[in-house]
Amino acid sequence: MILTEEQLRGLLDTSLATLPPGPDWAVVLEGSIAEGFGNPSSDIDFLLVGRDEAQLPTMPSLLFVDGRRVEIRTRSVRQLADQFASLEAGAGRPGRLSEDLLNRCQRFLGSHPLRGHALVAEVKGLLRVERFREIAGAWWAHRARQSLRHAMALDCLDESAEAADWARAGLVQAVKSWAAGRGETYLEPKWLSLQLERAGRPDVRDRYWALDAAAGAAEGDPTAVHAYLAECLAFAAELGVGGVPLRPERLTVERAARVTSWQTGERVHVIRDRRDVFALGDRAGAVWRSLVLGRPLPDVRAAARATGIADCGPLLAAFLRYGLIRLAWKGAGTVTPSLPLAAPPGPVTPPPHSAAPLLSVHGAAVSGPDGVDLVPLPAERFAAATMALVWSNVVVENAREDLRGALQRGQWKVAELTARRAVHAALRGLFSAYGVNPLPADSDLVRRLALLPPATRPLAGRAAQLLGRTVTAAEEGSRLGAELGDFVRLVRDTAGADAFPSSFDSADTWRATLELGYDWLRIGTYLDAELPLEEARDLVASNGAQPHHAA
Repeated sequence: MILTEEQLRGLLDTSLATLPPGPDWAVVLEGSIAEGFGNPSSDIDFLLVGRDEAQLPTMPSLLFVDGRRVEIRTRSVRQLADQFASLEAGAGRPGRLSEDLLNRCQRFLGSHPLRGHALVAEVKGLLRVERFREIAGAWWAHRARQSLRHAMALDCLDESAEAADWARAGLVQAVKSWAAGRGETYLEPKWLSLQLERAGRPDVRDRYWALDAAAGAAEGDPTAVHAYLAECLAFAAELGVGGVPLRPERLTVERAARVTSWQTGERVHVIRDRRDVFALGDRAGAVWRSLVLGRPLPDVRAAARATGIADCGPLLAAFLRYGLIRLAWKGAGTVTPSLPLAAPPGPVTPPPHSAAPLLSVHGAAVSGPDGVDLVPLPAERFAAATMALVWSNVVVENAREDLRGALQRGQWKVAELTARRAVHAALRGLFSAYGVNPLPADSDLVRRLALLPPATRPLAGRAAQLLGRTVTAAEEGSRLGAELGDFVRLVRDTAGADAFPSSFDSADTWRATLELGYDWLRIGTYLDAELPLEEARDLVASNGAQPHHAA
């Protein structure tokens, strides 16, 4: 160790003097210095072990003693015994074994006793060092296989730079698995060079460093990356990490749990975990529609290319990255790559797309044809807002028809109130397009336009003017109808509803309205979102047809 026994005891005595009096602790030095690594900046990690049954805190006390940072942790014998028991219980499924648990057990088994040697030896005896080597080696080997399979998938999808990075990660994990079998079980990869020196196999050390350097040289050249991946797989197999032949056809594309997709018009929406909504651009949507789940990855890629999108690989990789699909290795379950000492594995959640307005009657806005964009609304609010957007436009159409009828009969007060109803409904659609839900009260809509982006502000003056209009003669009514039509068109242009059917003109336009509403109601009922009116349930029950026609 880089510190002598005398130096360590001096640091321990000074540290304990600053803490409240406690039991007669056994004390060990853990971490890199205890393992024979470390440098002048390394922490001094003391673990205090008590015989009592207490549930001692996990968080360390941090001290600064003689120019060094000292961390003091505490554990009871029962806590340490529970850690070893949990490790043994989970050893059969290394993919589910907690890295934190493995690390805690390793640090204690690799520790250097300073006080209470008998108690320390007693607790260490609960798990044989040879058994821990087996568990750690299997844990690293599992991670190496997952990383290398993931690298193979990315190589197949033309994501060569990322494939090289994951092959390199798999290489580190394979070497760590091999080293664990030779007693080098310390988890932190930064000391790998010293571990390889101590392992006494210059051939393994030199081959590893040569491949590590080759990763950077291969980047940017897909052919070189493919060859690099093949070399990494071969070396991993030599180190005992088998089960990863260079056969991408063993990777199959599978349905991800709690992921479903909906199409409204031409827009494809993918809902993840009933919480996140991804809107797909035209090209991304075409690739999504080409998916046939359960087929080998190369076949899925070929089917996507058959849609006319030659560079479909990165889009498939994005679906995988965001957890919208998953990959499985034939006979070995889902591929779940992860890196040590990092965030838990799981799908990436990108920043929400910043398009404004967010929604139109045909779907969420997207950044472009290749967009796989996270909508910045929870899924339930997304569904509620889009249903409100569609319904508000139905109300607008109904009010405009009523206005025409009132003007024809000279019903001037009816015309005034109907025009106000149309203005309020149009504004509700505008707010819904920007994802506002629940909506402000009708009487407050104009004032609350300040919540929306500055581009919508001119609408406030137009709306206020229309809401204050009176009609006493046919000429005023005609002018009101024309201005209301201009206002509705302007709002719809802003809210992405410019192609909304004239619902009540004919049987065909009403059927188009029902079809559009049904698309959104299906999503809303799936997400248990609040429906805009009770009759909407009948439309869902009838599969989009008028209820009596359906009957």
